[in-house]
Amino acid sequence: MSWHPSAFIHPAAVVEEDAVIGEGCHIGPFCIIGAEVTLGARVTVKSHAVVTGWTEIGDDTVVFPFASVGEVPQDLKFKGERTRLIVGARCRIREGATLNTGTEGGGGITRVGDDVLMMTGAHVGHDAQVGNRVIMANQVAIAGHCHIGDDVIIGGLSGIHQWVRVGRGAIIGAVTMVTNDVLPYGLVQGPRGELDGLNLVGLKRRGVERADITAMRAGYQMLAQGEGSFLERARRLQDETTSAYVREMCDFILSQTDRSFLTPK
Repeated sequence: MSWHPSAFIHPAAVVEEDAVIGEGCHIGPFCIIGAEVTLGARVTVKSHAVVTGWTEIGDDTVVFPFASVGEVPQDLKFKGERTRLIVGARCRIREGATLNTGTEGGGGITRVGDDVLMMTGAHVGHDAQVGNRVIMANQVAIAGHCHIGDDVIIGGLSGIHQWVRVGRGAIIGAVTMVTNDVLPYGLVQGPRGELDGLNLVGLKRRGVERADITAMRAGYQMLAQGEGSFLERARRLQDETTSAYVREMCDFILSQTDRSFLTPK
């Protein structure tokens, strides 16, 4: 048993003996905390939430009522193997959100970064890798094996197909189904997601220099209208650019993937 003496555990909560409860944690009534759970410092688990499985939650994260964190994957190939869920620091896991552990075939770990906001009913599937400062609006569904880069925003009721990669700083509009990879800083919208430009608002908010934004817009146009295939344009752009942001886009396009790409209109 490893429960820090400063932690508060409501008498109506069920905390299994082998759980690790960090300094200053607060566990509300009717919560269930499993035996293989580790809660960092000052984690709050509000009433009726469940944290189970081989799950680690970082400092200052808050789990809201009726969230389910660390349950087994929704994958018929899962046969009870011991796999993990790791959630970073300062995350907000809102009401009814669900996060599953990994599968043996997918690497065994589902991982969520720091400062992530999962709004009501959002879902992170098995073996997904979610970066830092990601925002998932209400009812977003991230399927198994997805890779979501840092600073991505996903609008409400949107779904990310299994194995899809979403590059850093991209924004997905509401009620959008994303079935192919999204390049860094891309803007995707429409019922069957289409790449519709760059996330210019997000770039400006992060203080990206005007010269870099101009280079990215020019690079995007080259990817959309240049000669040759999409991959050939990306290779040529990679050789020609001096912008680190454009090079990041090209590196993403040219790296290994299990899906095709959303390409510029």
